[in-house]
Amino acid sequence: MIGRLRRKLIVACMVSLAIVLAVILGGVNLMSYHKLVSDADAVLTLLDANGGAFPKNHGAGMIPPDSAPPTKQDLFGQRGMSPETPYESRFFSVLLSEDGQVLQTDTGQIAAVDEEEAAVYAQNVFLSGSSSGFWGNYRYLLCQDEQGSLIIFLDCGRSLSSFRMTLLASVLLALLGLLAVLVLLLIVSRRIVRPVAESYEKQKQFITDAGHELKTPMTIISADADLAEMECGENQWISDIRRQAQRLTGLTNDLIYLSRMEEEQPKLQLIDFPLSDVAEEMAQSFQALAKSQEKEFSLHIRPMLSFTGDEKAIRQLLSILLDNALKYSPAGGQLELGLEKQGRTIVLTVANTSAQPIEQDKLPHLFDRFYRTDQSRSSQTGGYGLGLSIARSIVLAHKGKIRAESPDGRTLTFVVHLPA
Repeated sequence: MIGRLRRKLIVACMVSLAIVLAVILGGVNLMSYHKLVSDADAVLTLLDANGGAFPKNHGAGMIPPDSAPPTKQDLFGQRGMSPETPYESRFFSVLLSEDGQVLQTDTGQIAAVDEEEAAVYAQNVFLSGSSSGFWGNYRYLLCQDEQGSLIIFLDCGRSLSSFRMTLLASVLLALLGLLAVLVLLLIVSRRIVRPVAESYEKQKQFITDAGHELKTPMTIISADADLAEMECGENQWISDIRRQAQRLTGLTNDLIYLSRMEEEQPKLQLIDFPLSDVAEEMAQSFQALAKSQEKEFSLHIRPMLSFTGDEKAIRQLLSILLDNALKYSPAGGQLELGLEKQGRTIVLTVANTSAQPIEQDKLPHLFDRFYRTDQSRSSQTGGYGLGLSIARSIVLAHKGKIRAESPDGRTLTFVVHLPA
């Protein structure tokens, strides 16, 4: 239990930190990428407005004749670009006809692409049908004019390389940070759960010690009741004493067994045994009781299934689940025991109809100690609400899983998955 608590603490911390880092680094890199695209689109828009070239010093044709000619700082400052942008940018353009034929290419501002490659890039973009985007390391913009389609390509290789390096560095740093936090959690978590572990160990020790201490007086009380009955004859008071002593003995044994099963490494006698035969044998001992209570008991057990585990514990698991189904099914109700193999998992199901509607929010609590869905029925059914807790401990000790479900709200089904 303490080991599972520690693992859950570490997993919760690591998942939370991973989500926070993913949000922060994802946001930073997303904004960086958006800035890269926005800057490239701004340059392409400026090139489009000037026929595939940067504006001249006096911005001919861009301002009214009677206005004062703007400087480069004015033209580029309006778009958030530096006056050095024309000298830093590498671009080329291709003019295509309506049917995609190359009419003109301009590669004077780039050395990495010749006219033939520029034509191939432009035709591929034209066939894609997209007006803007990336083609390799080039950001492109498709513009329509009277002569045809002008496609302008801007080299973003340096910006993309810088972005990729930043992204890779941030991911590596995040992974190193997660690894460092994991190491710290492995060291610190032991101290964090130490008070809980000490309290839990004291609780288990108290249950074990109290159980052993109670066994002696319970044995003496039972023996004295037998002697009193021999002297005075059978009567109601002696029968009540014997019955309550037996209940207390059973409760004590269940608490001790549950405490032992919830240890980190419970001692199980692992042997290979025929699980199908054990299930049929346990079911037969309950069929007579079901028939006497006018309840229908059906079996769906796949033959020749074997299992490696503690046979005594598995028998107790079956007994608990079948006894629970028999107790809480109404007269004339139905019980069902199923056993099958699905892949590498053995699936055991025990189902019973219920006299009252089953509330879905109470299903996860059925395996809690001393929990009852209806406290008023405790005197009728007996027991102390420890059976399903013991069943869960047995399943967990065998590296399995158990859950309770009720799809229709009228039938309660316990499903056990055991590794084959």
